[in-house]
Amino acid sequence: MKRQLRALAAAGLLVASSLVAVALGGSASADTQICEQYGSTVIQGRYVVQNNRWGTTAQQCINATNNGFEITTLNGSSPTNGAPTAYPSVFFGCHYTNCSPGTNLPIQVSQISSATSSISYRYVSGAIYNASYDIWLDPSPKRDGVNQMEIMIWLNRQGPIQPIGSVVGTTNLAGRTWEVWRGSNGSNNVISYVASSAISSLNFSVLDFINDTRNRGAITNSWYLTSIQAGFEPWQGGAGLAVTSFSANVNGGGQPPTNPTTPPPSGGASCAVKYTANSWNNGFTADVQITNTGSSAINGWTLNYSLPGGQQVTNAWNATVSQSGSTVTARNVGHNGSLAPGGTASFGYQGTLSGSYSSPSSFSLNGATCSRS
Repeated sequence: MKRQLRALAAAGLLVASSLVAVALGGSASADTQICEQYGSTVIQGRYVVQNNRWGTTAQQCINATNNGFEITTLNGSSPTNGAPTAYPSVFFGCHYTNCSPGTNLPIQVSQISSATSSISYRYVSGAIYNASYDIWLDPSPKRDGVNQMEIMIWLNRQGPIQPIGSVVGTTNLAGRTWEVWRGSNGSNNVISYVASSAISSLNFSVLDFINDTRNRGAITNSWYLTSIQAGFEPWQGGAGLAVTSFSANVNGGGQPPTNPTTPPPSGGASCAVKYTANSWNNGFTADVQITNTGSSAINGWTLNYSLPGGQQVTNAWNATVSQSGSTVTARNVGHNGSLAPGGTASFGYQGTLSGSYSSPSSFSLNGATCSRS
């Protein structure tokens, strides 16, 4: 049995304290120590690291790094037949009104074309804890309070602890076999996937676990993914436990729920892209406008294209833009992720230039080719 207090007491404690987490949150450019009960900080300009000491009054401190965090002080202790003392973690999405910068969550399950993540842990001996990865879902695009569905991935457990509920079978996901538990803590339903032995790192599809949960009838495609989190639930001890790396990417472009009286969309995104550039001897800027030319809303977008040789993006605004070789990937930020039919979103960036300038020749949005406008 676990996390009852986190779900029940958190409903009161964390709602009130979420403002504290926001107020304490900053951006971690160097290692940042957090000892406040619900203190948090931002790493990589993309993820939130939170202390989240919800189940004990004893001191707990974490050290947020650029890639994750380490538990440096942990004085709390709880009986192993009850809930853990805390859930120090790093997350992408929205947790009790604290949303990670630029997140496109909440996003409807039907709209997710891909959701991938990687996680690496450092473990210690002599403590009682689990290394857990949480996926939270709700029937509404909820940004505060307790969600109705919690998916837990137990990558390691030490000591006489177990998930909520009881074993309902096994399944194969992410190239491994997992024992599946199912139950409720009185506030939300929980499906847990428990590894048979400790996993120190995993690169996997979050969507695979969401789909398995959906196939068990626990959610539908109309539900919303609100956050994904990775950290530790300690019962006794745990100083030195660390998340050494964490990444998460959720891309839109899936299909919306279909109305029985309405034929489903033909697939992919219908889009047009206007690309306006200004160049000089060794640099350039570009303004990019995306238009939804289809009849269905787009909730979360990723634009892909190739830059001609000699061009390198240096900074961007109104989108998260990355470049690998000549391939550019631009993802929406929080305020411009939803495009109604006929709606537009714009972003821009600056880059360096070597040689003569030319603009990209083709674009794809959520995997579908766009026209030029």
